[in-house]
Formats: sequence, structure tokens, C-alpha cells
Amino acid sequence: MDMRMKPRVIVAAFLLGLPVAGHAQTAPVALTHIRIIEGTGAPPVENGTVLMQDGAIVAAGRDIPLPPNTRVLDRSGMSVLPGLISDHSHIGQLQGVQTGPQFYTADTITAELAQYRRYGVTTVTALGNNVPRVFDPMRKDAHMGLLPADLFGVDQGIGVPKGAPPVHVAPDQLFRPRTEAEARQAVDTMAAEGTDLIKIWVDDFDHSLPVKMDPAIIKAVVDEAHQKHLRVAAHIHDLDDAEHVVTAGVDILAHGVRDRFVPPSFVAMLKERGIWYIPTLELDEATTAWADQPAWVKTPFIEAGLSAPLQQQINNPAWQQENKAGGKADFARTSLATNLQNLKILWAAGVKIGFGTDSGATPLRVAGVAEHRELALMVQAGLPPLQALHIATEAAAALLDLHDRGVIAAGKRADLLVVAGNPANVISDTDRVVETWENGSAVAGPIPLTPL
Repeated sequence: MDMRMKPRVIVAAFLLGLPVAGHAQTAPVALTHIRIIEGTGAPPVENGTVLMQDGAIVAAGRDIPLPPNTRVLDRSGMSVLPGLISDHSHIGQLQGVQTGPQFYTADTITAELAQYRRYGVTTVTALGNNVPRVFDPMRKDAHMGLLPADLFGVDQGIGVPKGAPPVHVAPDQLFRPRTEAEARQAVDTMAAEGTDLIKIWVDDFDHSLPVKMDPAIIKAVVDEAHQKHLRVAAHIHDLDDAEHVVTAGVDILAHGVRDRFVPPSFVAMLKERGIWYIPTLELDEATTAWADQPAWVKTPFIEAGLSAPLQQQINNPAWQQENKAGGKADFARTSLATNLQNLKILWAAGVKIGFGTDSGATPLRVAGVAEHRELALMVQAGLPPLQALHIATEAAAALLDLHDRGVIAAGKRADLLVVAGNPANVISDTDRVVETWENGSAVAGPIPLTPL
């Protein structure tokens, strides 16, 4: 939204009695004397009130009348914004510093969702490599408010025989079709499972794999998915692959272009076709940051999200030396620098930008932590803090075609992140998490700042 728009107050009639599945009727709760960052990119509403009941926002703005039985929580000096929404994460792929299909369990995933929520991420999109018999029931439970955060995603996803993705997963976590017919069948299977999107892995991971996805397979996947009214997200790295999949009809670029600066023709193509672009800046930063040990790595907010095995690994001088130099590190740093510039170009041109980090895919991409680093990197790229927050909330919800969240307004889900300070001015204030509200209840942030 245009940063020049005038501040507006969000005030609406009371919409009481909106029960959330799995939760009993409760008294209204009001967050008062709070700065409201509504998620649209508009300037904040100062000294506002957010009134909620049964997991829904009743009203938000100034001078909100409160019912007699309202529980009033004074949040002076704090800001409230919509819960963060991840458009690209993964679940159940790791524990500590180990990865493997043995970790795809309900217990592991529930713990991961709880960490996302502590860090203010209230909606998680698991973009592939999921086990349907575990993922599908958990997704339904999450939609009913029975898990720490809401959950969407791709069931298995579609990769390449002897190619991408180069991950060790169980046979029921990924399709690798060899023919167009097999590709169409994979789409049909995921559609029957209720997948939210289709995911394809297209590239060869910087020539480390012998093959890329056959263009005929890409075409078959896109055609079958669109017949099933499903959108397709593509894993890419290079501009050539991005141009190819967009021309083939892919709807979402699940990563940023990182080998070259994007030309005007590509920018125009994304705008004309309404393609969503998820830069995943943090993916490449995470490759080297834990070895480089910048100051943010040592903050209590970040360290609280790290498992003991991961802390032991990243604090090992030998591991640091091995991972801060060499071809992999150089490639990641170059990719990040290009990605930052491309994000600024595409955002300034009005391309639709989504929010994701590939968190949970490897131990270094830490659930919740990665999303806060993504916000910081977006601002580093040149986006104003309010626009970075807009991308992580309203825009991220729009990418998922979700209209019940991402904005602080009457009738929306009361998925709320309360932080100390003013992230509309200083994006790092999003790291000062006080509490995260979802389904009518709050949990404290990783480093408790005030009592709930």
C-alpha cells in the first residue's frame, strides 16, 4: 500500500459471538493504549484499542467502547500487528542438527509449530516433503485451533529422478515422475489429499545435480494443477529457470532469483501475469551467518530458539572456520547480495511479494528465528519497515488466498503479535516479542518481557 496514504482509524460495529472451533465461549479481551500496525502498510494508529472475543477481532482503533465484562490489558508503549504468516517453510524434517524422515512425527511438528508461535508466526505453510497420513490430519486439527499455529501446505511435492531436491525423505514424502502421465497422476493424488498448492523443484542446485526438471513435466504439472484449480509454486535459483517456469504458467516463485539482476522484461512479465515472488533472503544468510557470528546471533532472543545440539555446533571454532569460507559460503553470500537487490527492484515495480524463509528445511534455518531475520533483511534491501511488515502479514495471507487474517480489522482472526517498541520505525523491535495471540489465548515470547 502507498506509504503516503493518510492514517485511518479502524472502527467497526461489534461482532460478538463468533466462536472458534475447539474453544469455549470467553469474555471479551481488550488490548488498550497500544499502537496498532494493521498490516496494510498504513501508518500506525496510536493509543488504540483492539477488542477481541473467541478468537476474532471485534473492533480496533481509537475510542472503542468496551462491554462491562471485558478483560482489559494495558499495553502502553507496545505495538500490535497481525501474526506473521509464512508462505514457505518446512516441518518434520529435522531435530537438533540431524535431518531425516524419522523426524516426521506429530510430536516433532507440534513442537515446531509451538516455536513458530512463540516467535509470532501464527500461520505456517509447509511447502512440500510432507507425509500425508500425518500432515493431512494435523492440518485439519490446526484449522480447528487444536495446534499451536495454523497449518497449510503442499503434501508430497514433485521432484526430479536423480535430481532435485537433494534430500533424504521417505518414498511417501515426494514424487519423482519420469513421464508426463506420472506427473499428472502425482498432481491428482495431491489434489485428492486436499493439498493447498503444488510444488515443483526445477533447478540443479548450482550444477551439483546431473539433471533439471524436464520442460514437458513442468508443462504437464501446471496444466493438470490448473485443471484441478490448484496453483503451482516452483523452486528456482537462476533467472533462466524463473523465466521458463513463469512462461510455462507457474503461479508462485518459491525463491528469489539469485544469479543475476532481474531485467525489465522479467519484471514486466511477473507484473502482467500476477506472479507471486517469495525471496527467501534468509536462506542464503543462514548458510554463513552462524559461522560468521554477527552480533544478532548472540542475542538472547535468537539463542532461545536454538536447540542445544545446534548451539554446540555453531559455537565450535572448527565448524565456524569450515563454514565461513569456501565455495559454498561464497556462493551463498553472492546469492544473498543479488537477492537483496532483486527484491528492491521487484518491490519498487509493484510485483506481488510473499513472505517465506525455507525455515525448517535444514537445521540452520531455524523456525521463527528465520522469519525475524527475513524482516530485517527486507529492510536491509531498502524496503520501509511498514512495507516489510505488510508483506509478512496482509500480502502473505493474500498469497495463500486467505481473507480471514493478515490484517487487524473487525471480523478477522485475532492472530496478533504484541511487541515492545515501534517496529514501524525500527524493524528490530519485532524481536521484542511480548506475546502472541491466537484462538483467544496468548503465549509469551521466547524471552518473557512482561506478564501476560
